[in-house]
Amino acid sequence: MNTPDTGDNEGGPVKRRPKIVVLTGAGMSAPSGLSTFRDSNGLWHQHRIEDVATPEAWLRHPDVVLEFYNQRRTQACAAQPNAGHCAIAELERGYDVVVITQNVDDLHERGGSRHVLHLHGELTKARSTCDSSLLYEIGSASIRIGDRCAKGSQLRPHIVWFGEEVPKMEEAIHCMEDAAKVLVVGTSLSVYPAAGLVEHAPRAAEKVLVDLHADRTPPGFRVLKGSADKLLPGLVQEWLAQV
Repeated sequence: MNTPDTGDNEGGPVKRRPKIVVLTGAGMSAPSGLSTFRDSNGLWHQHRIEDVATPEAWLRHPDVVLEFYNQRRTQACAAQPNAGHCAIAELERGYDVVVITQNVDDLHERGGSRHVLHLHGELTKARSTCDSSLLYEIGSASIRIGDRCAKGSQLRPHIVWFGEEVPKMEEAIHCMEDAAKVLVVGTSLSVYPAAGLVEHAPRAAEKVLVDLHADRTPPGFRVLKGSADKLLPGLVQEWLAQV
């Protein structure tokens, strides 16, 4: 691999690395053993969305919601990054890489990626119910009724529930607008608003979709049908050979 020109010691021009934006969904973490939202035997299967993942559910039964996410947090923290996560992190050897994920686990970070934007929140954080800017790192710990923020309100999972605004969408759009390559992994590009992000990528950007259940080819995309952990290492080596 050729090392990108980063200029000389005399303050010469710095060559900007090509930018890759990676958009990931549940299929990214499935090889690590985390159930996807639509798995017939998955964790979500035993719960209606209305009971655990809406603001209304939180108001009605906060104890049920907390227990649901406590279980998800335990499972996510026990999971390990798969070869796909590690391959995406390896892209940083030759590219400016931004990972935009719909997943709430921290497997991208633990796999080595340094710039990860979580659209739907993070299981390893709790936040205040009265002030969304009050965030707390909790790792694998549970949130219990009576756990309160500095302002005295109950802590809740730092998750974007159905019916809530996706606060980082504008930042994600901005990241997508100057991508040289777009890599979509483990998502069908059918769930909005996240699916609409690729519409903001430059027309000339190289676009690849990697998904086990890919049954259509989005306009402008090359589709690789298969598991992220199996296909991403080869694609990453292909792209690293280009820089």
